[in-house]
Amino acid sequence: MRGAAAASPVKAERKPPWLKVSAPGGENYLRLKDQLRARGLHTVCEEARCPNVGECWGGGTATFMLLGDVCTRGCRFCAVATGNPRGVVDREEPERLAETVATLGLRYVVLTSVNRDDLPDGGADVIARSVEALKRLDGDLLVEVLTPDFLGNADAIDRVAESGADVLAHNLETVRRLQGGVRDRRASYEQSLAVLSRYAARAPRASAPRAFVKSSIMLGLGEEGSEVEVSMRDLRDAGVSLLTLGQYLQPSPRHLPVARYILPGEFESWARLGRSMGFQYVAAGPLVRSSYRAGEFFVQEVLRGTTTDERGD
Repeated sequence: MRGAAAASPVKAERKPPWLKVSAPGGENYLRLKDQLRARGLHTVCEEARCPNVGECWGGGTATFMLLGDVCTRGCRFCAVATGNPRGVVDREEPERLAETVATLGLRYVVLTSVNRDDLPDGGADVIARSVEALKRLDGDLLVEVLTPDFLGNADAIDRVAESGADVLAHNLETVRRLQGGVRDRRASYEQSLAVLSRYAARAPRASAPRAFVKSSIMLGLGEEGSEVEVSMRDLRDAGVSLLTLGQYLQPSPRHLPVARYILPGEFESWARLGRSMGFQYVAAGPLVRSSYRAGEFFVQEVLRGTTTDERGD
């Protein structure tokens, strides 16, 4: 987008004030943390060092991370531990997850997972069974799944698409030019678009009665505005209807540095562009993440059929 590309960048040496967040704490935060520990469950909120963990957990919302806390890939933006789980799978995880959700009384649940390239199906069956367990628990419960690319395995993608999830998500992460330096070599721009296209093609008939396809792009990695616009159009062409755009933040010194901090007004411009492209919902802001306040966004903006809106908070 020309307007966004022309905006003055903020030097990346120091984090700007709009990215400052309060330290996590409070009754709901501690209660949720204790419940997760007691049942041996993981959240991407902690593993990926999300800056919104205090706010989301304080509000009783969490994104559950399935299939362990060790990822077979080593993306240069991600804080999740990398290694070889050697095919180990906790087959009881879906049931424990459902029990935890029942205890917490959640109405919208987000599930994600590490990449499990050590498994023939990439972990798709565990993800699908987790959705199915939650839906058996409460048919009105809304479930979003943020999945890996399963190395493009069509059967694995279809298994998740047929699980009954209300939102099928997979992140493009960054523009085409930066893919190789940002993501693990086993991921690719084309493969991610293919996953999203397959979700979009199958969602109306294979998943929930009204399933949506969602993706996310990080900004501040050195992309040009015109490249972001192309990626947004590629996502729309793939059938994506829900889009989030947020600021990349370096989780540790060994990860990719921030190329620049995007101004809040620039995110507003991206949100307006997304609306004009036909995305049903666009969440764009410095602290927006793919699952940040997902339940609020979905329930208030999409499920109720209201118009899209940019949310930078």
